[in-house]
Amino acid sequence: MIDKIADSIKEIEPSGIRRFFDIVSQRKNVISLGVGEPDFTTPWNIIEASFYSLEKGRTHYTSNYGLPELRQEISKYLKKYNLDYNEKEIIVTVGGSEGIDMALRGILNPGDEIIVPEPIFVPYKPLATMLRAKPVTIDTSKNGFKLTAEELEKHITPKTKAVILCYPNNPTGVILEKEELIAISKVIKKHKIWCITDEVYSELTYENEHFSIGEIEGMKEYTIYLNGFSKAFAMTGWRIGYLAADRKIIEQLIKLHQYAIMCAPVMSQYAALEGLKNSMPQVQKMRESYNRRRRLIVHGLREIGFTVFEPKGAMYVFPNISKTGLTAEEFAVKLLEEKNVAVVPGDAFGKEYKNYIRCSYATSIEDIKEALKRIDEFVNKK
Repeated sequence: MIDKIADSIKEIEPSGIRRFFDIVSQRKNVISLGVGEPDFTTPWNIIEASFYSLEKGRTHYTSNYGLPELRQEISKYLKKYNLDYNEKEIIVTVGGSEGIDMALRGILNPGDEIIVPEPIFVPYKPLATMLRAKPVTIDTSKNGFKLTAEELEKHITPKTKAVILCYPNNPTGVILEKEELIAISKVIKKHKIWCITDEVYSELTYENEHFSIGEIEGMKEYTIYLNGFSKAFAMTGWRIGYLAADRKIIEQLIKLHQYAIMCAPVMSQYAALEGLKNSMPQVQKMRESYNRRRRLIVHGLREIGFTVFEPKGAMYVFPNISKTGLTAEEFAVKLLEEKNVAVVPGDAFGKEYKNYIRCSYATSIEDIKEALKRIDEFVNKK
């Protein structure tokens, strides 16, 4: 019966990240710089709020849109970034991942083109392909891993429906600054295309205040905004995120959520509500810890001899390992086999990046130091 599986599924590759970590999972005592997941436990007050909601018997469906009080709190929170979305313009989703899927399914028709600046988080292209749309990739490595307005303009055709932004970026940690986003927004408005902006790392910026393309005048009608609680609030396993857009767009996208999901887990919604109300001090402490680790790993990788663009957001660094003469896949496998250190091959984030690896610094200072020592031994044969 395998021949009866949908062609759109058969044509896409499995996740390069998950494929590699199937190998990692077979080994013991690995120092992992691979997992894009906070090593912090969810703050206790958030966990307690979830317990309390269960004790109160709050175990039933919520509105398809999500708890009204959570959407109200998200609306207040987004004003921090000068984003004006009321509670009727927000859908609470099962993680940011559902938001990505919902946004793409809501706007793409077969034959549409969607511009994907690479390297980038892995799901966007496969999901677009499954919809019979065409991902049009832009290699940003020559521009410091930043999408420019000029490159965007160059790749727009009559079939272009949208562009995806993921800044702070996974896997590079690069951010886009206000002036750069203003230039990009002019191209978007000129051609009247959608902008899907995934800002799940907005709280994890280290030298600049995060700026959202959605706050630029006239951009709300073109923007589908995605965010979530997984990274900043250390809530990956709670699977809770949200999508925000103009009311007319939300009224269409909610249909996908109604039929596929119904509502996000209720206890996770109450946990997220507590996070927004009372956990920002913990978020600040986690950000400060990541910043210390960021400086350590960038310095360490440069000392080893790698070329490293300094990440100014997220929890990753994306060094160029071409000096080793190994491909990213070869490097990652040999490093794991010889030194028990796990990293992610760069070509998981785009085929152009076979000379890069992604290292996550969402692990302890001690583990980062030991991993750097082992990588140094591996590369420089000490």
